[in-house]
Amino acid sequence: MRLLVSVANREEAVAALAGGADIIDAKDPTTGPLGAVSIAVLHEIHAASNGTRPVTAALGDAADARAIEHAACMFGGAGAMLVKVGLAGIAGVERAAALLAAAVRGATAGSGGRCGVIAVAYADAPRVASLAPGAVTEAAAAAGTAGVLLDTADKDGPGLRDLLSPGALAAWVTRAHEARLLVALAGRLRADDLGFVRDAGADIAGVRGAACEGGRTGRVTANKVRALRMLCAPPNLGDP
Repeated sequence: MRLLVSVANREEAVAALAGGADIIDAKDPTTGPLGAVSIAVLHEIHAASNGTRPVTAALGDAADARAIEHAACMFGGAGAMLVKVGLAGIAGVERAAALLAAAVRGATAGSGGRCGVIAVAYADAPRVASLAPGAVTEAAAAAGTAGVLLDTADKDGPGLRDLLSPGALAAWVTRAHEARLLVALAGRLRADDLGFVRDAGADIAGVRGAACEGGRTGRVTANKVRALRMLCAPPNLGDP
């Protein structure tokens, strides 16, 4: 299982790299669960990684096909290997699939085919009027995304481990894998949640607050990342 660390700027990216993060994720934690950084900041984060680690980026929640296609194109062109797209406020599978397909078109065009899309499902979906996680998997597969992420929309509410039982989480991961999707899990994960995530069969564990001094809106430190990395399986950077 690989460790993804969300960073807000170049300095945090350097710390995450020093701590051994497998994936560097560009995200602004002050503007929601999927807050997007600026293109300039993404360039800085990408330069800091210097090709040694994949860089991913949050795009926010999709509401308009043209807007999300454009954003995915820009971020893919700026070096993101994967872009994350949420579906808050989207209630239908067909609508969700259409928005995700638009993001896939943009990411492909902007990156010359190097960037893929991760559809984000929320374990607390009713809080943001989003699709249930299983429906997001269905939409993601129909749209041709690279994978799915199960996260939490409310960063002041319960974490993933409090919202889903081990059995329910493992079943969701299995269905996503059966659909040939990469599977990431996040949602207020703490160090002692990483075993829970690994046992569910996730490919990637995503963290922010657990890697920071001062919580989610604090500062990523190498020591915290290093401690989290030790709780994951040895990295395999050749994985997709």
